[in-house]
Amino acid sequence: MAWILLVFAGLLEIVWAFFMKKSAGFTLLVPSTITIVTMIASFALLSLAMRALPLGTAYTVWTGIGAVGAFTVGIVVLGEAVTPLRLFAALLIVAGIVLMKVSSPSA
Repeated sequence: MAWILLVFAGLLEIVWAFFMKKSAGFTLLVPSTITIVTMIASFALLSLAMRALPLGTAYTVWTGIGAVGAFTVGIVVLGEAVTPLRLFAALLIVAGIVLMKVSSPSA
């Protein structure tokens, strides 16, 4: 169950990062509100997952999901640059997430 909570926390991190970008520095009400609500929900789910998962594992996986997800949203939705080096960097993050998962005790 902790891993499911952690994945949802990571997905919410992607949502809040996207809407933070759309908030124009917190000057637009709706994207700013979505950012704050999803940020709080993401942190809450992360904290619940940390009850059963080691700190380093939970935090690394959470930030990794957010980083790769935001990178993907940036490319697909916002038209950000795709380069071989950026793709390789994202692949390394995914590899790190997988290694953290397989090296951690089950929860």
